[in-house]
Amino acid sequence: MHWYEKLNQYFPVEEMKSKEHMETLLEEKSDIYHKDEGPHHVLMYVELESFVFIDYLFVSKDARGQGLGHKLLDRLKQKGKPIILEVEPVNYEDTDTGKRLRFYKREGFEHAQSIGYRRRSLATKQINEMEILYWSPHNESEEVIFEAMKKMYNQIHTYKDREFYGKSYQHVDEVLTYNENENKSENILEDL
Repeated sequence: MHWYEKLNQYFPVEEMKSKEHMETLLEEKSDIYHKDEGPHHVLMYVELESFVFIDYLFVSKDARGQGLGHKLLDRLKQKGKPIILEVEPVNYEDTDTGKRLRFYKREGFEHAQSIGYRRRSLATKQINEMEILYWSPHNESEEVIFEAMKKMYNQIHTYKDREFYGKSYQHVDEVLTYNENENKSENILEDL
């Protein structure tokens, strides 16, 4: 099965970039947008000077529980940069969302309490809320993570969006918000 089909079957439509968008990123932004693919995984990630952003991480059902996800994240951690990713909030009707969050918690990721993420899907027209998780080797602040997310959103998520989707995604300031007064005690990862 083609790498895009694997991702497309696993991730919700509102989270997926088009195949053309991802192939263009791999071609035109090959200095920063990368694909790591094996028989049982697909990892799409962005590496910039100061951080790594995981765009998609898929491990096949056959390989889950065998440490493959850990090995993939460990390779990224070896770079010594913060690692950032977006995940769906826990949906109690979809047990995969809880499993995913528990996996990232075991891997040392934290929930960015002060960062909000709400984007209208061009595919479904619905507002899609995501949680921002991050792994921080040098105790980077959430403000640093927020600035990295804005940079990634502008360079990757909205890259040639009008060309691929016929419309532009919302401006970064409408999608990502930072509230330094957010209650730090409410941590979705602590509840798992």
